[in-house]
Amino acid sequence: MGDDGRLAAVVALAQGMAAARSPRQSWRAAALGACRALSGGFAALSVWERDLGRLRVLVNVGELAPDEEEFPEGEAYPVHQFPEITEFLHERWVSGGEPNAWVETAEGAAAGRPGYCHQRVAALRRRGRGSCVVAPIVQHGLAWGELYVARPAGAPAFERADADFATVLAAVVAAGIAQTERLEEARRLAFTDALTGLANRRAVDVRLEEAVERHRTGGDVVSLAVCDINGLKRVNDSLGHAVGDRLLERFGSVLSLCGAMLPGAIAARLGGDEFCLLAVGPSADDMVKVAGELCRRAAELELGEGVACGVASTGDPIGPVRSARRLFRLADAAQYRAKAVRASRPVVAGREGPDDPVVRLADEPPRGPAAERRSFRGRP
Repeated sequence: MGDDGRLAAVVALAQGMAAARSPRQSWRAAALGACRALSGGFAALSVWERDLGRLRVLVNVGELAPDEEEFPEGEAYPVHQFPEITEFLHERWVSGGEPNAWVETAEGAAAGRPGYCHQRVAALRRRGRGSCVVAPIVQHGLAWGELYVARPAGAPAFERADADFATVLAAVVAAGIAQTERLEEARRLAFTDALTGLANRRAVDVRLEEAVERHRTGGDVVSLAVCDINGLKRVNDSLGHAVGDRLLERFGSVLSLCGAMLPGAIAARLGGDEFCLLAVGPSADDMVKVAGELCRRAAELELGEGVACGVASTGDPIGPVRSARRLFRLADAAQYRAKAVRASRPVVAGREGPDDPVVRLADEPPRGPAAERRSFRGRP
């Protein structure tokens, strides 16, 4: 590949990573771009998990061996099997060198290699590959992981020039990963409540819209529990807002714990003293059971006076749910009823017969120009 071709390959790799909408897409774009740029048959991207002392494979692309998956769940290798990522790179950096890529072959000797690596050579032979180039990925002066590209047995082996080019590609990948991580952090902050670490109202709105669409098209059961902490104002007024924040944080932990009982549930703080659980798939009874456990645990907290909890589920007789707003109003109306009657257990929309008061309250046209869910505050 000439200089123009290599420049085009670098640009294509960078553009592919920039267009990715998730870390997985970014990893895949990096591996695919490098594989194509180096005329490889296979490529992988791995991260060095220092706390666990291992290289974990994030993605495999190209011609996969029978024991390889595109996004493996548990493919990881002890770092001591690949000491060059620690020992060799450290020695090079300490002496002022650069973390250059190197080549390994199934025969064991190749241009630019730091030393015979038995594990890599054995892996090449086992998977029918003839050579590979390994390029360290560096973030903030530390090894983040590695980019690995291989060619099948019988194909021309990688040369020193390929290793030099792989070093350039690894730098582009490092920049792309850094950008992806910054975007992920921005997304996390945009959809996370700063005090409790739970999802926020924006995240719930997005997930609830998606959940109701799944219900409309596929019949999935969607359940929503809305909770209001009792006594938060008294805690704030008598003990101070710092103590009130502790109550919010503690209840957030209890909510997260209970939410874990429902596969895939999202626990969120809507704002102030209001929280919710959203689940797609589990039955209405499962949500009610978890909501009951939540009420029990909240009542045992040292601060506050328990919670008022309302539940609405498409698995109960609440009528057609064609919008996220209606399910939210039903759960909110149930929560207000729980607060009004000082219920120690969740109030569930649709379980009090044909003329269920919660359903009636939620579905009555709001009075006045406002049509928000708060329009029935204070009504019986």
